[in-house]
Amino acid sequence: MKLTYLSFVAALLVHQGLANASALQPRRSSSILINPAPQPDLPSPSEARTAATSAGLNLDDIQGDILVGMKKKRELFFFFGITDVATFKSKLGTDIHDRVTSTTKLIDVASQPVTAVNIAFSHSGLTTLGVADADQLNDDNFKAGQLADAAFLGDPGTGNWVQGFAGTSVHGVLLLASDTQANIDDELKNIQSALGSSITEIHRLQGAARPGDQEGHEHFGYMDGISQPAVEGFDKSPKPGQFVAKPGAILLSEDGDNVARPSWAKSGSFLAFRQLKQRVPEFNKFVSDHAVSVPGLTQQENIDLTGARMVGRWKSGAPIDLAPLRDDPVLAKDDQRNNNFTFAHPELGSAFDLNTNQTFCPFTAHIAKSRPRAILSTPEVSIAHIMRAGIPYGPEVTADEASAQKSSDDSSLERGLAFVAYQSVLNTGFTFIQHTWVDNVNFPPGRGTVGVDPIIGSTNSGPPGDAQRTITGIDPTNFQKPIVINEDFVVSRGGEYFFSPPISALITPLSK
Repeated sequence: MKLTYLSFVAALLVHQGLANASALQPRRSSSILINPAPQPDLPSPSEARTAATSAGLNLDDIQGDILVGMKKKRELFFFFGITDVATFKSKLGTDIHDRVTSTTKLIDVASQPVTAVNIAFSHSGLTTLGVADADQLNDDNFKAGQLADAAFLGDPGTGNWVQGFAGTSVHGVLLLASDTQANIDDELKNIQSALGSSITEIHRLQGAARPGDQEGHEHFGYMDGISQPAVEGFDKSPKPGQFVAKPGAILLSEDGDNVARPSWAKSGSFLAFRQLKQRVPEFNKFVSDHAVSVPGLTQQENIDLTGARMVGRWKSGAPIDLAPLRDDPVLAKDDQRNNNFTFAHPELGSAFDLNTNQTFCPFTAHIAKSRPRAILSTPEVSIAHIMRAGIPYGPEVTADEASAQKSSDDSSLERGLAFVAYQSVLNTGFTFIQHTWVDNVNFPPGRGTVGVDPIIGSTNSGPPGDAQRTITGIDPTNFQKPIVINEDFVVSRGGEYFFSPPISALITPLSK
């Protein structure tokens, strides 16, 4: 009788004492990752190995979700509490550890499992597991938890938060990624069967890349993930304009991370999770109602320009800094050009003053607020750079919602972004960007009061939300013209901070 390839490999592993055949997961012939043309490509497996060897990174020990970015077809976030510590620790060091997918495995289709699995723990989760030196991870935001940061992040209280984030201690999150819902559901059943009653479900959120030509776009319609940094030791060939971050900007105890950490935490990363509800019909109505009037453009072109100036990119992904009046889909798909700008325009010489001129990109535009590039007087450094790994969730806008220009109150129709950011220090990564840049009406400095980020910025300090905010710079014919926004297009549903440990730490110390 002929052996199939998988049964042969399983038999060989058992014979060598390296694995049990029942633990062997089948492999794939097609990737579970997407790769839209505007987004920077992931390195090939050989390129990643070469870069990692040069930088001394161990990609076999780094959980796969940390460095790949916004590339998943489908992803489930399963938030849990630990109810039986002894059983959970026993299963963590065996069943769960054996299922966790490394960076090496995730970037190579030949080694991808049917469903990729990652796991991360909140500070309360680590202390529940008895990790004695959890505080020595030395991150105050992580230790306090995101609930304590709600006001700091601009959330209008926690009235809109998912109950699990606001009222129950979330100990951990499982991240399951695949190309079909059935695959994810099957793997979750396997994990739940292994863990049994040692955990309890607190919340789950299912994400998926949007369908058809909207793959890679968030729910407002804009291509996402173009401005990801390249990480030394992983990305061997950065694209023009792509910031090259030291690995220690994302990974603990690697080059560029100068904070003292426990030795077992090396190559782990802090995961900031936010469930961000998007009010798409309301955003579309606002853009239409407040469309600019640039001579020579049609009404629809002016509507599209208004949205693009609020975001800083056209829906295709082309930056308005390079395509200031009309979308340029060809530019958007050219990864040699679509991120190669600084807002400075030295080619215009003295005719362009970066401190006052917003002809190309407003100071309040989302991409300028979240990565100001040359708008800052100091060169970019390896702080305030995060690896975003989120994914849209929820259905497409219904015909009824589009007609009413209002989001449905039906919870099953909630849509938004499962926001995920990885960094080595939260207060120089996600929390810094949100508080110091995005929510700061006086950022960038030296430009006066320009307003908050019109997409995700907030001036809220308490309930009920929808705090009025005034922004400038959107009208290219009158930079000082104020535009008043009376509703939140993005509503925080809460979240938590987690530590995504190196895979080796799942055995020691987490399961010991």
